[in-house]
Amino acid sequence: MQSYIDIANKNGVSLIDSGICQLCGAPTTRGVHACVELFHAGFDKLDYRKKACHIYRFISVDAHTLQHPELHGRWNNHFHLTRLHLTFYYGIQWNYQLSPKLSNHLNQYKVSNSLEYLSPPSVLERGSITVKSVKDSATSEDNCKQMIRKWGLNVYGVWKEHHVLVDNIALSFLEIYRRSINLNQTN
Repeated sequence: MQSYIDIANKNGVSLIDSGICQLCGAPTTRGVHACVELFHAGFDKLDYRKKACHIYRFISVDAHTLQHPELHGRWNNHFHLTRLHLTFYYGIQWNYQLSPKLSNHLNQYKVSNSLEYLSPPSVLERGSITVKSVKDSATSEDNCKQMIRKWGLNVYGVWKEHHVLVDNIALSFLEIYRRSINLNQTN
């Protein structure tokens, strides 16, 4: 598996080792590297062994990935934005069984749309909430959940240019997998 540094190089991005995160603007002292490390350290207020906390892992992964698309492959934007759309717009209570289904669905979608690209918002304009602001302000499990949800909604909102496109992907996904998804649960 390639490191995020290798992928950034492949995407033509030179990563800066100091100051704020050059992609999301998180106030770090070691740039994007500190931002990635903060994210990988997780949120100590949440117990991801609890099924009720799983959705917050998905939302935080989606938010962080969409704030740092240069560190991932180009189809990741489709996956993470569609998953946020299914979560926030359709109220899907995402679970681990749905991610491979969405991935397979996108693999089929790519066959007919191989040149499609979701252009990210401008650097430093990918949401006003970052992993650092969530970590700095989370004082309890409930507060952490609220902050992650706000972060996800914030990032989802700045990608609004692509909401119609991912809605089409989401609708075709729902048409195929409707029976295995609980549409009545909300976050």
